[in-house]
Amino acid sequence: MTQTPVEPLLAQMAGDLSALLQRRGVEDPAMVGIHTGGVWVASELHRALGLEQPLGSLDITFYRDDFTRIGLHPQVKPSDIPFQVDDRHIILVDDVLHTGRTIRAAMNEIFDYGRPASVILAVLVERGGRELPIEADVVGTRLKLNLGEHVKLTGPEPLILEIHEAA
Repeated sequence: MTQTPVEPLLAQMAGDLSALLQRRGVEDPAMVGIHTGGVWVASELHRALGLEQPLGSLDITFYRDDFTRIGLHPQVKPSDIPFQVDDRHIILVDDVLHTGRTIRAAMNEIFDYGRPASVILAVLVERGGRELPIEADVVGTRLKLNLGEHVKLTGPEPLILEIHEAA
């Protein structure tokens, strides 16, 4: 198992997000993290960027396209979007972008709350294996994992990236 602290990645992501928001002329964006690791990452980015809107969180369990196959997760948590979504620029945050299916589910849920002006995707880790045409706007690190390896964010204190060999 390999462990990597994420503080330098978060600092880089905050700088990249700030620059992107400025280039696009985005003022007063709102941020939403995807439960669980995405909320941890979003919390750190939200603090670093000093965003005014409260942090939102999504539990996309009921929006997953494999929900009928895997069944109900024993710890479904309610989503919390404490701001108006319509015409707002949203920063969607997750810990790992792999197949793209989690992001698709999260965007479906966001659109159930309203029609955002734009959605910016920020991920701590981007890895191969995309099954849907989803691309992050801001990435902490890109990993090429060997067959049988997977990456996991542990936390929330401290946040550590772990790369594991499949058992």
